[in-house]
Amino acid sequence: MSAEERIPIFHERDIVQARQRGREIAAERGFSTRDQTLIATAISEVARNIVVYAREGHIVLAPIDSDDGRRGISVTAIDHGPGIANVELAMRDGFSTGKSLGLGLPGARRLMDDFEIETAVGQGTTVRLRKWVK
Repeated sequence: MSAEERIPIFHERDIVQARQRGREIAAERGFSTRDQTLIATAISEVARNIVVYAREGHIVLAPIDSDDGRRGISVTAIDHGPGIANVELAMRDGFSTGKSLGLGLPGARRLMDDFEIETAVGQGTTVRLRKWVK
């Protein structure tokens, strides 16, 4: 298994590819079927944000291991789009600058074990997610 895989995100079909590959890596890492679904859903949410708000970017998927021997997966969504002006507001359920339900980022945060976001208006956004095998 390679260290990391970078999947370009431009269209809805790219979201499907990232989701499927994330599920495959999660299965290889020993995640339950339920957790594979949660990981795939989180990937869908952050990849969809790239398509809708930034128009292009990529998802980086990587197997990870903790210092204490846990296995996991890392999902990083990177774009150079408009950035997020108010992260605190964007992380609230129901908030959306588009025509969505506003569940993307808060939903992804709930589905994964670790969540980090870096953003700068006019420069883009990076969202880092990690999930560990239980």
